Amino acid sequence: MITIVSGLPRSGTSLMMQMLVAGGMTPLSDGERTADADNPRGYLEWERIKQLPNNPGCISEAEGKVVKVISRLLLSLPAGHDYRVVFMQRPLAEVLASQDQMLRRRGNYKEGANPAAMAAAFEKHLREVYAWLDGKPYVKSIRVAYHEALKQPEEVSQKIAEFLGVSLNVEAMTQQVDASLYRNRTA
Repeated sequence: MITIVSGLPRSGTSLMMQMLVAGGMTPLSDGERTADADNPRGYLEWERIKQLPNNPGCISEAEGKVVKVISRLLLSLPAGHDYRVVFMQRPLAEVLASQDQMLRRRGNYKEGANPAAMAAAFEKHLREVYAWLDGKPYVKSIRVAYHEALKQPEEVSQKIAEFLGVSLNVEAMTQQVDASLYRNRTA
């Protein structure tokens, strides 16, 4: 089995990776992208996953582990593996606000971006991803609301452990949630 954490950028995927690792799962990550102001506890990413569309076999390195795969790369996952996908969901307005803040801090923000057009593109992308997830017999997925993970971490952790069918340290997972890191709010 390959466990995947996915979602839109800035949707809580790093938090979920931290929770699963604290719970006892082994991450497939390389430490190349280090902690920063936007993600002070780190990203837990594996840079090589970006090669998935051209080298789908690389995913076999994740057997028995948990790996972060951005949502647009999910569609490149090859058959032949048993995937369990924990898909993080966060309101699009917060995703966009968080991305804007991150791009501003890094000096990559482009003035004049149309938030409505970005939101529409993300909504279309999510429809495609959900259809793909629901249409593949070798993929089982659970959608986790970012806000629910923040407000009810113990219940979310237990639900994920049951979904994955593995024994996880739910208490350790719960302790990874730090509401002070929830900074880009829409309400």
